Amino acid sequence: VKVTIPFGNKYLDAIFSVPEKKPTYGVILTHGAGGDMNFPHLVSLAAYLASHGVLCLRFTCKGLNVAYRTKAYQTVVEYLKLSDDYKLSGVFLAGRSMGSRAAACVVRQLSQDDDGDGFIRGLMCLSYPLHRPKLQSKLRDEDLLLIRCPVLFVSGSADEMCDKQLLEGVVSKMKAPKKIHWIDKANHGMAVKGRTTDDVMEEINAQVFSWIRENVQLEHK
Repeated sequence: VKVTIPFGNKYLDAIFSVPEKKPTYGVILTHGAGGDMNFPHLVSLAAYLASHGVLCLRFTCKGLNVAYRTKAYQTVVEYLKLSDDYKLSGVFLAGRSMGSRAAACVVRQLSQDDDGDGFIRGLMCLSYPLHRPKLQSKLRDEDLLLIRCPVLFVSGSADEMCDKQLLEGVVSKMKAPKKIHWIDKANHGMAVKGRTTDDVMEEINAQVFSWIRENVQLEHK
């Protein structure tokens, strides 16, 4: 279902992937610095989640400024929260690369505002860009260290923008419940020599879904 979401004096293009049964939880997904919401990994993940009963809303925001992307992401969260079509108990924020930085920033802001309504259930960072290529001295970890809700990282062990040891170091300092799933030998674009894109995406999609299920079940116990 295609929708346009008002954002200032512009609109954000977005697409709902809707499960057959009425969903209780949703995931908001956005893309990295290049591309848009039709980036194949996002389309694959959205279809997988919807087929497993989770509503997925993916959107395009072309700005390359993280603050701008974060504002757009907040707008989408509000839109879904106030939606009459889908009454959700909670959402997970997710993004790829730069999109995951924007998602992390939104989660941090909301946890600082302490909106105790628990609408945001967790954060999923696909290929989180912890540093620029070859610039490992400057880490983009400030948002991560302040987040309180559960966080899942899915990263390639050969990601040139996310050194394995550096991410493990940041994660060990995080106060939030967290998990890293390493895609063996994958680069920042999740390409792995000798594996098809579909094969890699199956691994990522299954990990993301089982993590969502763990976190939503935990809460029902």
